[in-house]
Amino acid sequence: MNNPLESTLPQAIGSGLAGAIALNILHETVRQFVPEAPRADILGERSITKGFQKAGKQPPTGNKLYGLAMLGDVTSNALYYSLVGLGKNAPILTGAALGVLAGVGAVTLPGPMGLGEAPTKRTEATVVMTVGWYLFGGLVAGFVFDRLRRSAS
Repeated sequence: MNNPLESTLPQAIGSGLAGAIALNILHETVRQFVPEAPRADILGERSITKGFQKAGKQPPTGNKLYGLAMLGDVTSNALYYSLVGLGKNAPILTGAALGVLAGVGAVTLPGPMGLGEAPTKRTEATVVMTVGWYLFGGLVAGFVFDRLRRSAS
């Protein structure tokens, strides 16, 4: 007998990756044009720098630091959004819930983590965009999972 988790795991991971890529494309595009846009890239760079420093290593700079931040962001968001597979009966709703939770976390956690608040909390518009964009990523993951699940049936 097939384990239901095994049959949906590739779909969940693919859906999570789709949501993460959609989120990052949105972040990276809008930040070029909207000064109040969230700066997840800065949070990622700060996190990587902090990790290297704690390990007693010289952190990368410039394009290498940015590239690592983007890779880390897509990877962590893909894994997180892959949880959409747990809501097999309501993946879109599950994706929305995951997105809102991620957005709230992106607004409230960087300060206490020592990464600064400005990248996601500097204006009311920044806060709204941050939560909205993570919601968008979660919805994309939910829709993709729903489509993959239906096409596999």
